[in-house]
Amino acid sequence: MSDTTVSGWDILDGSHEALRRVVGAVPAGAWHLPTPCAAWDVTQVLQHAVGDQIGFASALTGEPGPTFNPFEPSGEPEADPSAFTEDALARSARAWAGVDRDATEVPTPVPPHKMSPWSGSTACALDAAVHAWDIAVATGQPSPLTPELARPLLKVAMEIVEPLRAWGAYAPALDAEPGDDDVAALLRYLGRDPRWTPSA
Repeated sequence: MSDTTVSGWDILDGSHEALRRVVGAVPAGAWHLPTPCAAWDVTQVLQHAVGDQIGFASALTGEPGPTFNPFEPSGEPEADPSAFTEDALARSARAWAGVDRDATEVPTPVPPHKMSPWSGSTACALDAAVHAWDIAVATGQPSPLTPELARPLLKVAMEIVEPLRAWGAYAPALDAEPGDDDVAALLRYLGRDPRWTPSA
């Protein structure tokens, strides 16, 4: 029986589980490996992802946000990466569990700062899922993304990502290639090479 907190939003819960599972499988010596986020290692990507989940929760509840800048992660190894992750995922899940699904809009930490409940929860999911992929491919794990998860994530990405590119939050989109599936389409839209490897 799992003790994890769920939000009741299937896409978000699936993305949280992806990040949780990937972080739990990172080998002890892999936290400083390079990632698809060019300037950041595995620890920094995790710190950023954790900070963003806390940021989404804070926007919804008014509770304190992260105690560090998610866009300037320290890279100092966390004593217990899984516990560090789980605390943020639980805060995010609890916050989204309290959202009225019939609300016209809810506050979010990313532009346009107000979204429909579905779009807001899926934007939160997008952040967790894509950074789960970053960490997975950096540490030799299978991709945690599935076509079923990627399709709604791409939908919300197309709503929110363009303004964020100007801030450097996402790299320019990569051109589609023949044979791309839904996961590859999502990753390319987010400026990531689906075939990325640490030596690429």
